[in-house]
Amino acid sequence: MGSSGEQLGIMKLSDALRKAQSLGLDVVEVAPTANPPVCKIVALGKFRYDISKQEKDKRPSGAKLKEIKFRVNIDDHDYLTKIRHGEDFLDKGNKVRVQLQFRGREMAHQEFGLQLMHKVKDDLSGMSQVEMEPKVAGRNVTMTLSPLPANRRKRRFSVPKTAEQEAAEEAAAPQNGAADEA
Repeated sequence: MGSSGEQLGIMKLSDALRKAQSLGLDVVEVAPTANPPVCKIVALGKFRYDISKQEKDKRPSGAKLKEIKFRVNIDDHDYLTKIRHGEDFLDKGNKVRVQLQFRGREMAHQEFGLQLMHKVKDDLSGMSQVEMEPKVAGRNVTMTLSPLPANRRKRRFSVPKTAEQEAAEEAAAPQNGAADEA
């Protein structure tokens, strides 16, 4: 095969080497087991780079596992913040391990912890599916969530606007109102 992909047909090795030398390229054996063996006239460095790039693309990237830790008596604002972080992790394609820790007397009321885990599961149901149901292990309850396919994900908890974003919207609002009056 030639440098631009065209087939040159069956030729002797010496002819192929001479043609490659005249083009300033190398002869690379692409399919040595074929009969006759298939060779390509290319720049060797570029050929090696292309092969390494193909192998890199074949490797699975693997989703990372992110963890969110809760306590039984978590405040609503803290809960929403952690749920937003969970949505962000799932939106980026990562798995999320939700861990609930009991301390001291909290162990006497594990049902509150399981209620919280079910609330987390329901709140993140638009973004994930449960990979491992909530499981009690000692003083912890653990649950693993994996992201839904990108086209099925629906965020329920939007990120709050920053002061800069609100100021920009307020600055744009009077201009639009003034345009309507004129």
